[in-house]
Amino acid sequence: MSVGSFVFMLHSHLPYYRKAGMWPFGEESVFECMAETYIPLLNIIDELWQEKIPAKLTIGVTPILAEQLADKHLNEGFAKFLATRLEAAKNDEKRFASHGESANQDLLHLAHFYVNWFSRLQRDYVQRWNKDIIGAFRKFQDLGAIEITTSAATHCFSPLLQTDSSIYAQYKVGVDSYKRHFGKDPNGCWLPECAYRPGTAERPGIERWLYEVGLKYFFTESFVIEGGQKAELRRAFGPYGSVQYVPVTSKRETGLDTFEAYWLKDYPVAVMGRHQEAGYQVWSADHGYPGDGNYREFHKKDDVSGLHYWRLTSKQTELGAKQLYNPEVAMDRVKENSGHYVGFIQQCLTDHLKTTGKEGLLMVSFDTELFGHWWFEGVTWIKEVIRKLHNYTAVKMQTANEYLKEHPPTQAIELPESSWGQGGHWQVWLNSETEWMWPIINEAEHTMEKLVADYKSVNGLTDKALRQASRELLLLESSDWPFLVTTGQARQYAIERFNGHHDRFRSLAEMIRSGKIEESKVQQLESIDNCFPDVSPTVFAVN
Repeated sequence: MSVGSFVFMLHSHLPYYRKAGMWPFGEESVFECMAETYIPLLNIIDELWQEKIPAKLTIGVTPILAEQLADKHLNEGFAKFLATRLEAAKNDEKRFASHGESANQDLLHLAHFYVNWFSRLQRDYVQRWNKDIIGAFRKFQDLGAIEITTSAATHCFSPLLQTDSSIYAQYKVGVDSYKRHFGKDPNGCWLPECAYRPGTAERPGIERWLYEVGLKYFFTESFVIEGGQKAELRRAFGPYGSVQYVPVTSKRETGLDTFEAYWLKDYPVAVMGRHQEAGYQVWSADHGYPGDGNYREFHKKDDVSGLHYWRLTSKQTELGAKQLYNPEVAMDRVKENSGHYVGFIQQCLTDHLKTTGKEGLLMVSFDTELFGHWWFEGVTWIKEVIRKLHNYTAVKMQTANEYLKEHPPTQAIELPESSWGQGGHWQVWLNSETEWMWPIINEAEHTMEKLVADYKSVNGLTDKALRQASRELLLLESSDWPFLVTTGQARQYAIERFNGHHDRFRSLAEMIRSGKIEESKVQQLESIDNCFPDVSPTVFAVN
């Protein structure tokens, strides 16, 4: 007998980095996540499958990330990246072998570890996955081992878009991209930044556009379902590193919990809330598993090779005092931490069953890049959690869609304005540092509506220019740019990217209006921002 269902959701997203710099912000960020997260994740899904254990992960792949992972230019760059990293590890072997001190012997052992690690990664990429990460994820979805969900095309902050046409376009292009890459209709969706806006007398809620493009469910934070919550400053591992997170304080007590899914009131779209404690146990930088001192230190790199040779040691230890990493000891901690988490999941569901007499849902959602990229041992931890849940517990691990088919919601609810960000609202993306961005985005939205209305039946060069304008607007609307400005982690880069896409959009709009379209200019922009090759400007038409 099952004690309940466990849904493990991974949200995979990176900004559009193609031909937009290399390091510290740019294509190398994609390469690092391919090497440290996406390929290792595929490997453990495959290894579990060989053990006759379907991973049953729900893996969100944002459309703009899928476009990059399938891109020829980026895949060629990734092959060179792997070769460079492998060569760096081999050079470190020679460097450390030339000294006889015991410390250098420990470094030599680690360099050898990396030579083996990058050699295996290189072999897996070419031979195991045929240089096709998206195709590999599609394979396991087709086998029933995982479920893949989609999102808005470029991870826009949906509630702050001013036109319904832009919201529709973001989700419609996202669904179309999913179909092209994965060969079927998606069921689930990750709302970018968990950002939600309910319906008003003037505008429908975000769920209307999910429903219109055929999406059946999405995910949200625990406080959105439950209501009032104690405010507490925390640090969390996010897609851009460790960030501050302050849960919202609210007087809105709902009496609901996250042990089941719910319908939205106005449309048959379901929502699942993250289990707060089960999520906090992992993503908290202060109290979660990734903060264990035996795990690899992310921030300290070798001055020569750039490889990571140190462990976290402690949260108070300065970078210069970090101790050397020991992969074997780290793997022992993975076994202990995974066992603790499996026990925690089983206990939560068992307690709920005893209290209510009902099998409950425990859903957790994390940024995929936390595992492997930020927390080097995290992908192996996932494998151990899945294996132990399957072999030793009465917990039923299911994909989100499997759970909803077996346990359709029984009540409808209304959700408040919300996001995962500080205060549970929108100020991470709309504040004194980013407010200048939104009039630019909103004006471009209206411009696009007007262009589509004025040029309904065009072909040739005008059609090409309109399609490229569609891409530039979608990229301009990415939530990554205001987020990076607010956090300061890549402020100038984000401003330059935002202004660049706006300049390109404005230039294309002016050429279309004047009838003087420079073919070479359009081709140049197509060669850089080539995402969503089949995009149709008509998705921006006013219904």
